[in-house]
Amino acid sequence: MDKLIITVAVCGAEVTKNDTPYIPLTPEEIVQQTYESYVAGASIVHLHVRDEQGRPTQDAGVFTKVVKMIRERCPGMIVQVSTGGAVWMSPEERLQSLQAQPDMATLTTGTVNFGNDVFMNSMPMIERFAAEMKERQIMPEFECFDLGHINNALYLVKKGLIEGHLHFDFVMGVPGGIAANARNLVTMVDSLPQGATWSVAGIGRNEFPMAAMAIAMGGHVRVGMEDNIYISKGVLAKSNAELVEKVVRIARELHRQVATPDEAREILKLR
Repeated sequence: MDKLIITVAVCGAEVTKNDTPYIPLTPEEIVQQTYESYVAGASIVHLHVRDEQGRPTQDAGVFTKVVKMIRERCPGMIVQVSTGGAVWMSPEERLQSLQAQPDMATLTTGTVNFGNDVFMNSMPMIERFAAEMKERQIMPEFECFDLGHINNALYLVKKGLIEGHLHFDFVMGVPGGIAANARNLVTMVDSLPQGATWSVAGIGRNEFPMAAMAIAMGGHVRVGMEDNIYISKGVLAKSNAELVEKVVRIARELHRQVATPDEAREILKLR
């Protein structure tokens, strides 16, 4: 197996201080918790940012500032921005994060019910996002909330909008998306083309069970307060690094080595 790539999703767009006082919201808080996670073993940061009121924003200036700060504090760490933003944002808003010139960006390849909301990603919108990433030479990570999203990703490849190494992230356990269980994970993995890499983001209480499955199967793992705010049942995680450290412990118990940022770049064939 390749060494394990750990992605930390530090804040997302939904979690607030009412949910947990430990969520990082300011640029300084986001960078500090990213740094702590980097030291703990994360080689990729999945990045959302917030405005001065703590609300989700895709503002290019805020993203550029935070990306610069992370690169200064965390040498070699792979910076992956979100183009998902928040469910109510327009495509134009969501694309602003690419102006920060990250190493990677998420590319959600289908529409999904998202709790009481709908996360809309029409095929013309997906093609537009893919074309923008190709033009800027930013590697996409396909965010797949359901099985059909893999087929949409492969359609982009066939159409020539995506070139090079393919990396998928299976977001499992979102109310309205694919359920987080072993059978579904095996089906998702079996649907990938030869040579593709993949990671799992288990939502809520699914985070660590799905992480353990991915580690054992040779995949990679995403954890962080965007997806789950608890370190154990009923106990809030005090930082994103605490969640990363738990994955590192699980990996060691399963005899899987953790990748450094440079090793992660080699595994992903990142430019």
